[in-house]
Amino acid sequence: MTSPLTSPVSGSAPTLLLVDDESVFRERLARAFRERGYEVTTAGSYEEGLALASRESPEMAVVDLRMPGRGGLELVRDLHALDGSTRIIVLTGYGSISTAVEAVKLGAFNYLPKPADVDDLLLAFSRGAGESSQVTEDFQPPSLARAEWEHIQRVLTDCGGNISEAARRLGLHRRSLQRKLQKYPPAQ
Repeated sequence: MTSPLTSPVSGSAPTLLLVDDESVFRERLARAFRERGYEVTTAGSYEEGLALASRESPEMAVVDLRMPGRGGLELVRDLHALDGSTRIIVLTGYGSISTAVEAVKLGAFNYLPKPADVDDLLLAFSRGAGESSQVTEDFQPPSLARAEWEHIQRVLTDCGGNISEAARRLGLHRRSLQRKLQKYPPAQ
């Protein structure tokens, strides 16, 4: 396996695609990667990211899960379809087990919660595919509220984001489900 610090092409700078709709965060990460010798291209949406990857396939990609319009999971799937060797890390502030599993199924190399810095990302790239960087010996099972939130997210993902269908499958009124989705996920 190649180290994230070296390129398989004789000594050239590793290429990285960074896709996030938060411009300040995206540019801060891009600058930090450039300072470490990476050749970075940035995009603020699914469309921009896919267009850049179509022109020149990156060795690595960091993709935000939630963006306006088409989301990060679709971008992971399409980047993986363009070039299966691109190592993709999904970054999100709204993580759940179901979205992590879905991202890995679609071709993501790893999954990290925000806020993450360059060191966190490089560590995730250097680990094995899907290997968590936050496994501890004192693992605490999730609370009932967290388990409910993750189950709702999984059903919503299975329904392709269709709230009415997810509410039907969960046996909830559509408005009740919308209220639950507006809340922040429980911490544990």
